Amino acid sequence: MANPTLYRKRLIPDECILLKDDTIVHRDDKIIVTGWNSLKPRKDLHHGYSCYYLTEGIKVSRFYKEDNSLLYWYCDIVDYNYDISTDTYIVTDLLADVVIYPDGFVKVVDLDELVTARESGILSEDMLKKALLRLDHLLKIIYAGDFSSLQKPTEDYTNISK
Repeated sequence: MANPTLYRKRLIPDECILLKDDTIVHRDDKIIVTGWNSLKPRKDLHHGYSCYYLTEGIKVSRFYKEDNSLLYWYCDIVDYNYDISTDTYIVTDLLADVVIYPDGFVKVVDLDELVTARESGILSEDMLKKALLRLDHLLKIIYAGDFSSLQKPTEDYTNISK
């Protein structure tokens, strides 16, 4: 398959960014794996790898420091729109996220943004339900000790220099 075009759409703040510098290292009908450098320079985050689980609405990313040490895993709850005629994905961040630190500590973040987005009308009730069900699914995987299955695709590509 050829490389698709990827966009990251955020609801808060409202933005849609072409991920033109992301390197697609694997693509099949279930996942897309990318390598990338931080869009905005930060002291802690330098680069990473992401796996878009197309059928599950989850994006799992390995965040690295500049020295190539693991900062943490960052899991976005997402939705996808795919245009087959242009081979373009618009990946919409559904706000709820899960951070998993190297020591195994799990933190769920940004749930307040779900309420803000729903109250302001930028997130429909159906999308809110979808976000919460996908978050629940991800947390069940993590708490069952099966997160390694979601880590594997990005770990397979960590030796690719960015």
